[in-house]
Parts: sequence; C-alpha cells; structure tokens
Amino acid sequence: MSTCDNEGPAVADADDVRALALALPHVVEIDSEGFDFRVGDKGFVWSYPEREPGRRRVIRTDVAVLFVGDEAEKQALLLGEPDLFFTTPEYDGLPLVMLRLARATPARLAELVTDAWRMRAPADLAKDLDA
Repeated sequence: MSTCDNEGPAVADADDVRALALALPHVVEIDSEGFDFRVGDKGFVWSYPEREPGRRRVIRTDVAVLFVGDEAEKQALLLGEPDLFFTTPEYDGLPLVMLRLARATPARLAELVTDAWRMRAPADLAKDLDA
C-alpha cells in the first residue's frame, strides 16, 4: 500500500486493486492497458477509460470503475462520499461508479472490490468466497 507522505494515511493504488481482485475466487484478469477483472465473464472492477471530446481515450489506472448493483446505491455513494466517487454522462443509467484510488483507504477499497465481486459472481461461484 502506498502512502501520501511518510506520515500520512495509507491510500490505495492500482497494485492494491490487482491484489484484492486476484485474491477473490474465480477471478480472471483481462489483458488491458490498465486493469480489468471479471468473475463468471462479468466485469466487476476495471481501469477508468477517460474520454474527452476531440481526444483519444486514456486509460486511468488511478481511477477504478466499480459495479455497484443499482442506481440507488450509485446515488448513495456519489452523494455520501463525493471526495471518493464520481460519474460521467457516459455512465448515466449504469450501476457503475468511478473511485479515486488515491483518496480511498485500503480497507475501503477491499470492501468495495469484494462487494462488486459479490454482486457480479454467479451464485454457484459466490458461495466459494464464504467457504
């Protein structure tokens, strides 16, 4: 885990996302410019593909896209923790949020990645997490 400075709190980064995702059962990492993890052929966390008009797409490994389940949970995260989460018009109507990794603690990241995995894992695979 990286730190903001020698005395600052630990913050998360792309290596932490990778370690957390790969520690979960049945996860496959898809070859990409950043990180992209699936369970049961369903994505649950990946690098943010930033798109700005007139510019080519940039894969941001400092921002994770997370599956959150539904619009209510998405809005709760966006409104409750605006320093951590954001969205863009391309993601309107989708149960996805973007997480600023440098503002997330490792514990919060672990919770979010695990929750995303649980929501995307087929029932027959999800039982293996609790085993």
